[in-house]
Amino acid sequence: MSDTPSEPTVFNDRYELHRKLARGGMADVYLARDLLLDRPVAVKVLFAEHARDELFVERFRREAQAAANLNHPNIVAVYDWGQQFGTYFIVMEYIDGRPLSEIVHTEGPLHPNRAAEITADVAAALAFAHRNGVVHRDVKPGNILITPTGHVKVADFGIAQATTTDASANLTQAGAVMGTATYFSPEQAQGRAVDPRSDLYSLGCVLYEMLTARPPFSGDSPVAVAYKHVQEQPIPPSQINPTVPMPLEAIDMTLLNKDPFLRYASAEDLRTDLRRFLDGRPVAAAGAVAGAGAVAAGGFAAADATTAVPTVGAGGAGFGGPPTTALPYAQPPEKKRTGLYVGVLVAVLAIAGIALFFLANNLGKSTPQVDVPDVTGTNVVDATNTLRNAGFKVTVKNQANDTVPQNEVFQQTPKGNTKADQGSTVEIVVSGGVGDAKVPDVVGRTQAAAESLLKTSGFIPEAIPTPSDTVPSGQVISQSPAGGTTANKNSVVQINVSSGAAKVAIPDVTGLPATTASNQLGQLGFKVTTTTQASATVPANSVISTTPPAGTEAAKGSSVTLVVSSGPSPTSSSSSTTSTTKP
Repeated sequence: MSDTPSEPTVFNDRYELHRKLARGGMADVYLARDLLLDRPVAVKVLFAEHARDELFVERFRREAQAAANLNHPNIVAVYDWGQQFGTYFIVMEYIDGRPLSEIVHTEGPLHPNRAAEITADVAAALAFAHRNGVVHRDVKPGNILITPTGHVKVADFGIAQATTTDASANLTQAGAVMGTATYFSPEQAQGRAVDPRSDLYSLGCVLYEMLTARPPFSGDSPVAVAYKHVQEQPIPPSQINPTVPMPLEAIDMTLLNKDPFLRYASAEDLRTDLRRFLDGRPVAAAGAVAGAGAVAAGGFAAADATTAVPTVGAGGAGFGGPPTTALPYAQPPEKKRTGLYVGVLVAVLAIAGIALFFLANNLGKSTPQVDVPDVTGTNVVDATNTLRNAGFKVTVKNQANDTVPQNEVFQQTPKGNTKADQGSTVEIVVSGGVGDAKVPDVVGRTQAAAESLLKTSGFIPEAIPTPSDTVPSGQVISQSPAGGTTANKNSVVQINVSSGAAKVAIPDVTGLPATTASNQLGQLGFKVTTTTQASATVPANSVISTTPPAGTEAAKGSSVTLVVSSGPSPTSSSSSTTSTTKP
């Protein structure tokens, strides 16, 4: 099937293929038109060689069924599927947008707020899918589409698997396609059963790439990348991009935890924490940056007795990375009950003795107090390191601030240069940059009043003179952003200010019949008056001249006088009459 068929292919006498949009690992995607509903659609057509493979056909069918049941504003809708021309096809919603992978590649690291908003929308889509028993299993930037208006759509549930499917029907056993190595979870890399938290890890990889313009792990082969997902810790995003706020980094590092139980419990919980960050409130993951490395570096992989890494493609070779081997478990010999009692008694006495020893040695002692460093005015990364080096725990609160640069600490509790218990917690408040405010509605106000109100509200007014036939000169016609919406303080608000009625050049109507000239001027918005004058050279009822003369620019609604010939004068004196018409 060509990229652009000379004679359009029509599936089911309804879907007319126009041109190829993309090529995936198992199918081509075409822009098509639904001839019945007269709307654009995307049609995914399975490669002919895969149409003969029962495994791929079953997977293709499963994608259609899984996605067709997911009706959500952030999920690409599936309308139909079928079989024709020796292959299978799926009809999907056509999204006029760009994949997130392309946006990150061309724009580099995204603004943290934008990255958080995109992640929150993807989390909303995943939460809905998970509630309906579907795990995506291939969350990656290429499967996230962004429309020109910024709307987020999650696509390609191509390897989605219903979580209720029993193990015997699991298509992600050896030989099944299992996802993209750059973004799959440690449990996917190890061939373990996956649940919704696997999607959250993959989304953490996507957020990491939005913040740093690179994935958390890379390697020479999928095997190398898979090994890193299981064994290595990602570099904190803020060490690559210092503009990443600590709360957002904490959210990402929580998502990237090796242990699924230490990630967010659900996509909905993740979305809630992202909304906290965007609103400038403390996030639930605030302590994750300090603890993620130690927790994730623990025995999640080593506690797993699985030694094989599953295959990356149908019939392909399996991963050959280093196996993860659990320590053998030896069943303790059965002991006599008397020995058990003696052992318990000895243990109790030993614990009591240790407790008494420490109690005796610590009576009268208290936790030492140390100086609290003053970290206000410093970067959040430096502040965190300084406090930890001084022996304190740190919590980070993100808060909008109109005067303090983003990522700078402007408040701490306890205050600097005081004393506090060693090992206690210091809370630092970090500037999230200029905050948002509601844009006032200034339409209908004078330019001066509108500019004053916008400045008072924290915005920068930009006046654009705009002709208007209906709005008096000097009055605001419209504004952008609209009144009542929310925008960043110190951002520009454009106001279109009436410069009065538009000026129009008076056309040359000399020689035209008076009625024709009057109609022409009236259509341009002029009021027309006529006066007659005898003329030996201009035929009667034709225009001799205009006042103002032709070519003069005049405002709509102003008057133009036509001097109309009354024919040759019978006497030396000329007579004239005047009339007025309105446009």
